[in-house]
Amino acid sequence: MKAIFAAAILNGVAALGFLAVSAPAHSAVPCEEMLKDLRAAKAGTKLGDADTKKVNDLETKAIERCNADDDMRSDNFLADAMKIMGK
Repeated sequence: MKAIFAAAILNGVAALGFLAVSAPAHSAVPCEEMLKDLRAAKAGTKLGDADTKKVNDLETKAIERCNADDDMRSDNFLADAMKIMGK
């Protein structure tokens, strides 16, 4: 009985591991595309010093996450930066 229970637990863990590996990463837009959009918006927007610093900091964080293939978090940083610019 213990062997059957242990086997069931192992099968359940293996199934969960398979789901985690096979689940597609969520990202509506590739971070590289959003980064291009942000840079274009920055070029056409006048911001105060404080807002410029916030946008630049968010862009730096987004680039770091994009390089780490974490598009969802990168996209979130870029969306926040776009909000600051009113885009």
